[in-house]
Amino acid sequence: MHLFNLRVYGLLINQQDQVLLMDEKRFGKSFTKFPGGGLEWGEGLEDCLIREFREELGLNITVKKLFYVNPFFVQSAFNTQEQLISFYYLVDSTDSIIHATFTDEQPRWCLIESLMKDDLTFQVDKEVVKLLKQKKRGF
Repeated sequence: MHLFNLRVYGLLINQQDQVLLMDEKRFGKSFTKFPGGGLEWGEGLEDCLIREFREELGLNITVKKLFYVNPFFVQSAFNTQEQLISFYYLVDSTDSIIHATFTDEQPRWCLIESLMKDDLTFQVDKEVVKLLKQKKRGF
C-alpha cells in the first residue's frame, strides 16, 4: 500500500546570515538536512515543527511563515512505499544555546552565501537551498 509521509522543516537563520543544518545518522545512512521531521497523528504542521525543534535541539521557536512546499513527486529514501510531501517554514528563536539531544544528530551553522545544494542530501532540501540563495536577507 502506498502512503503519504508529511515532513515539516524549519529554516532558522541567524544574524550572520547562516542557516542551521543537521548532520544525522539513521538506518545506517549519514545525511545532512534542515531541522525538522515527520508529522504525527493529531498535529498541525506548525505544532509538529515546534515539537521537532524542542526534541532535536532543545530550542523554542516561533514559526514565521511558509517558505516552500515541494510540487513534485518524491519517494522516501527510507521507505519506497511512501511519497513525501515536505513543508519548509521560516522560523525564529530567542534561545541562544543549540544542542543536539540525540547522539546521532549534530547541528551546525552554514553561511547561506557559501551553502551549495550538494551540501544537503535530499532532493527537496537541494531545491530549498537554491531558493534561499535567490532570496535577500530580511525574510
